[in-house]
Formats: sequence, structure tokens, C-alpha cells
Amino acid sequence: MAGLQCHKRLWWTVHEPEAPELLPDDLTQALFDDGARVGAAARAYVPGGVLIDLPYRAYAERLTATQEAMAGGAQVIYEAAFRADSVFVSVDILERTPAGLAIVEVKSTTRIKEQHLPDVALQAHVLGRAGVDVERLEIMHLNRACAHPDLRDLFVRREVTEAARSAREAMSRLLDEQRAMLAGPRPDVAIGEHCRAPYECPFLTRCWPTRPPHHVSTLYSAGRRALLLEEQGYATIHDLPDDVPLRAIQDRQRRAVQSGRVVVEQGLGAALEQFEPPVAFLDFETVSLPIPVWNGCHPYDAVPVQFSCHVQDAIGGVRHHEWLAAGPADPRPTLAERLLAACETARAIATYNASFERGCIERMADALPVHADRLRRVAERVVDLLPIVRSYVYHPDFGGSFSLKSVLPALVPELSYDALAIADGATASLELERLLFPECALDEEARAQLRRDLLDYCRQDTWGLVKLLECLRHLARS
Repeated sequence: MAGLQCHKRLWWTVHEPEAPELLPDDLTQALFDDGARVGAAARAYVPGGVLIDLPYRAYAERLTATQEAMAGGAQVIYEAAFRADSVFVSVDILERTPAGLAIVEVKSTTRIKEQHLPDVALQAHVLGRAGVDVERLEIMHLNRACAHPDLRDLFVRREVTEAARSAREAMSRLLDEQRAMLAGPRPDVAIGEHCRAPYECPFLTRCWPTRPPHHVSTLYSAGRRALLLEEQGYATIHDLPDDVPLRAIQDRQRRAVQSGRVVVEQGLGAALEQFEPPVAFLDFETVSLPIPVWNGCHPYDAVPVQFSCHVQDAIGGVRHHEWLAAGPADPRPTLAERLLAACETARAIATYNASFERGCIERMADALPVHADRLRRVAERVVDLLPIVRSYVYHPDFGGSFSLKSVLPALVPELSYDALAIADGATASLELERLLFPECALDEEARAQLRRDLLDYCRQDTWGLVKLLECLRHLARS
């Protein structure tokens, strides 16, 4: 599968199996762990099977155990192992049906993706070469319509036999090409979109050159336009003359970069009038579990388990409210009560990317009828700083991004995330799962430290919004 994306990626993977790039970071490992949990859960929906439960690298033993299960007439085998044409595969679920053998590939996604088809086609090819005929190919994925506690429809099974036919027919040729490539020197493959799709290559930094500051690829939402500009001889934004047409935000970025100064458009002051004090500055941290555990939740619902809220009154005084769940119980009832108390005096509730916070509040309202009306009134008062920054302000240090992690250090340099143990939302979500769920064993000291780190991170986000609004008001006046 790596070779289908890039021959060079596969060559390095095979010839440098201990390469540091192949060691998963915490976030990647968390994705692997989620996949393993989903795979294990899927077996309950195709019950009565034999599990080939052996260590990952015990290839010979796994092959032998699979042969024994097949010979014994097992109707379902989990993690069935086969090898042919120098390829080892492990089939999530191999099922005997009235029409013949079926491969059921389990995915932790909520839909079938294009890259799933060659994955299941490869398995069918290897089984066929190993003398095992497969009649049916399926993808089994999570069902977003499923809601806890009724998990009977947690998975959806879709037949992809025809959809994967062309990939299956091409597999012998593709494997011949890969084996020939691996027997020779490292192939020369040009960089391109395949470096990040369908997955980001772990060897990305080996291939991509170090680009100068303000490279044209940093133009906001440039996409393929950056490649065209580079082909026309423009290396950086400094090189772009005024007669090269750009969208409004990109033009503001060009002016800021070329002048080395922050650019502020007319109308910023009027746009800030909606933030009339008292203002609450709100940020949620969430967990998105593939298998829901709280009432009414669907796979991958973003469920708030922590919030920070700074409330600023008309004379500039600030009070801080925060809450963080302590265990696996449903956090929403207590969080909603604390949130309502924190926001009760605020005229406006300032966020950054309001659709996220508003969505969290509205889903809580749906789940908590006793608080629904008050929560929906809170959601109606949510206002967004992100589109204001994006429409009126550009600092050269934004680097083409309007994320809070790019905007805040540029406009409020004394507020840096560099010193924090947790510095981004993805890491916070991962650590929240470790904190809340008992299968992630932590001793008391580690648990206490992790709570402090999570509180520090969330507090920084809302205090950052306080200072960001102050900065924007200053820019509007000046």
C-alpha cells in the first residue's frame, strides 16, 4: 500500500525498517489504537469466529494457525494470515458464506474511501495466489447514524467486489513493478500531491526542499495556484508584483509581507462593535471517540469534557471559570451547569472558529432537555473573532494561516505556546482520553500533572482571546 502511493516511500520502508520516521508519534499511535479497538469491536458483529491471536511478527506461526483453522472448517476467522508473491496480509474477518469466502475489511472511518479498494483488492489477490478463492469483498465501517446506548447498528457492511475489480486485476502487475523496484537502487520520484495523499508520507522532509520564508506556497489558501506561480518564476511573496492578481486576503498578505508591517483594513472598528462588554471568552476541549460511550452520542462526535471561560466586564476586570472532567462518567450535565453559570452575565461570547463551540453547545442542548433552552440562548450569543481577523488584519508572521496558534504569537508575542506541555488541540484531545478512561493507567502524580497541563493549555486559549480582542481594538483605533 505504501508502494501504491510512492515507490520511493516503499523503498525506504523496506531498506530502512528502523528509520526514525517510521516510529509513530503519539497522535499516529492513537489512530492505530483506535483502529485496533474498532477492529476488535467488529468481531462481535460477525460472531463465532476463531481469532489468530499471535504476536504481529510471528508470521510463520500465524500462517500455520490460519491453515489449521481453515482445515478445521471454521466459519469465521479473525486476523487470518496469508502470504504469496512476497506479500503478507492479515484479513480482519474471513467469513464463509453460502456464495463462498468473503473478505471483510474493517475500517475505523465512517465511510468508504477510495484508498480502501486497493487495500481489500490486495488481500484478495494474495489469497488467490495462496490457493484460496474469494468470492466477495466487503468494507465494514462505522455508522455515524448509530447512537449510544443502542449500538446494534454500530457498523455498516458494504460489498465492494465490483468496485475493487480493476484494482484486483491490476495487482499482479503492480506487485511485479514493486518487487523489481525494490531489487534496484532507490528510485527517483518527483515530489507532488501524492506526498500527502491519501496519507502524509513519513519521509516527507527527506524529499521536500527547505523553502525560504514567505515562499509562494504560504499564500493563504493558494492550492495549485502556488505551483503555477512557482513555475512562472516567483519564489516568494516578495517577488510578486502588484499586477499579479490575487484574492483580497492574499493581496493583504502580499502588502504585509512586502512592507514588513501589519496591514489593517478599514472597517475593523465597526466589526468589533458586536463584542460589547461584558464579554465571555470561551474555549472547549473535546474527545471524539470512534465507539460512543455516552447517551445519544454518535461515532466521532466531538464531546466537550473541558472548558475555560474568561469573563471581562465593562471596566476591564476579568474573572476566570474552568472545569475539567475527572473520569469516564458523562461530563455534559456538570459541564453544562458550570458553563451556564460562567456565561450568564455576558452579552457576547467570544470564540475563535465559532462553529465548533456553537456546535458543542447545541449538541449538549439536544442531549440535556433540562438545560436545553438556556444552552440554546448561550449558543445564540456566540460570536467569532476568526472571520474578523481574516477579513481585516494580516501580520507578516501569520505565515498564510489564521489559526489561533499562528495569529496569537504574531499579534500578542508575549503569549507563546512554546513553554506549555500541551500546545495544540489534537494533543489535548489525546491526553484527555488518557486522563478520563481507566484503560489508560496513570499513577496519581502523573494524573495530577496531566490535569494541570490540560488546564494550563485551555486557559491559555481563552486568555489569548482576551488579549487578542484588546490588540484588535488597539489596531482599530490606530
